Amino acid sequence: MKTSTLRQLLLFAIAGVIGLAVDTAVLYALAPWLGWYAARVVSFLAAATATWWINRRHAFRAQAADAGARGLPWWREYAKYLASMTVGGLANYAAYTLVLQWLHGPLAPMLGVAAGSIAGLGFNFLSARYLVFRR
Repeated sequence: MKTSTLRQLLLFAIAGVIGLAVDTAVLYALAPWLGWYAARVVSFLAAATATWWINRRHAFRAQAADAGARGLPWWREYAKYLASMTVGGLANYAAYTLVLQWLHGPLAPMLGVAAGSIAGLGFNFLSARYLVFRR
């Protein structure tokens, strides 16, 4: 793997850890009103928004700048990112659901979010690199 790809993967993973924190915080904040499953949908969208912003500023800065120079509006890039993350998000949500079915207690949702993040990591990186932030 090339150094630039490894750097992007590392920055993508760091953004993912920040996204995991956003995801978990929003999930626990909204769960009393929405329940664990509906709150997870909202928390996923919040995390995806945070990681999009971080990734376009750091991991894929050059590609985002090229897209801007070509006249691609940021909101189209954001929509592409959400669409591609949603595919990985299906694996993410499936892992989350399985963990909630198997484990119980106050930490089960957080462990589910972590398992989901791991499940979607590879697909999400590849789709961000080759579909959303490609040159």
